[in-house]
Amino acid sequence: MRNFLIILSLIVAGISSAVMIGFDVEEIGSDNTYYDDEQEGLDEQITIRFSHVAAENTPKGRTASKFAALLEDKTNGNVKVQIYPNALLYNDANEWEALQNGNVEMIAPATAKISEHYPVWQILDLPFAFPNYQAVEEAYEGEIGEALLEGLNHANVKGLDLWYNGYKQMTNQEYAIRTPDDFSRLHFRTMPGPVIQEQFNQLNTSTSKLSFNKTYQNLEVSFVDGQENTLSNINTKKFYEHQKYLTISNHGYLGYGVLMNQDFWDGLSSSVQESINAAMKEATEWGRRHAIEINDQHARAIRSNQSLEIYTLSAEERAQWEHALHPVYDKAEQTVGSDLMKEIKTIKERYAY
Repeated sequence: MRNFLIILSLIVAGISSAVMIGFDVEEIGSDNTYYDDEQEGLDEQITIRFSHVAAENTPKGRTASKFAALLEDKTNGNVKVQIYPNALLYNDANEWEALQNGNVEMIAPATAKISEHYPVWQILDLPFAFPNYQAVEEAYEGEIGEALLEGLNHANVKGLDLWYNGYKQMTNQEYAIRTPDDFSRLHFRTMPGPVIQEQFNQLNTSTSKLSFNKTYQNLEVSFVDGQENTLSNINTKKFYEHQKYLTISNHGYLGYGVLMNQDFWDGLSSSVQESINAAMKEATEWGRRHAIEINDQHARAIRSNQSLEIYTLSAEERAQWEHALHPVYDKAEQTVGSDLMKEIKTIKERYAY
């Protein structure tokens, strides 16, 4: 009995001490956990992996960053876009498969690369189709753009929008290109796509299809003599280090299709889908307004480069190029169809020089 009283007095003393030092007896054995307000909402957070091959300081790179910032703002941080530029994850040869398989959620390939899988997209790569930037805008945001984006089906790919870059120019290491005959002794790097290939076929040029991020190395070792690209891509990828001649030709327009994995899209709530569409629309408008400015900045940098000899086509020479490349239209119409081809020709004539 005496031992029981001793034990009881010790228990009472322990509880009294706990109360005096502020210990909450009710927490003993409780399942409550510490609350961290920084963790709130993480269960709902969505990450979109966006892989592309261009440098960050290009129209595509800058527009991608704008889209990411807009979307994060519109969703109060619940949707984050992780951007992987410069082919850090996938290059332009394997990004399409990566998107289909869900290894990334977004890509923005050049329209020529989409035409490998959907040949109707080659309409946007026709030479001299767009006399000015207004013509590009009408094609991208009008009937042609809508038809192309809506036609992306049966591939687990959703078309979100078309993004802008700029006009393509020719570079090479051997001599200045002025007339179509000057191409016949050169070997060019090309993107895939039926129109691109047919363009160089009509110029009697030997070609190799190489991914964008392998172009520099192949110029460096002189495997190819030249390539075509926008001034922003020529400058950011430092192609000028192994190219002596630049011809300002504006012979084609380089733009991008912005694509998302369809399964991923279908799994999003309607409110998140609405936010993505809204952010995409604003980013596209921003990119359209700034793409010209960005390419102009790179043009000034290139013109200050003493290693490049720059030549601009005359009106007569441009007409020679157009005449030489006219058969590309006839061949493309067999795949594109008469309706879209009629629309692209109407746009070309409306904005003709």
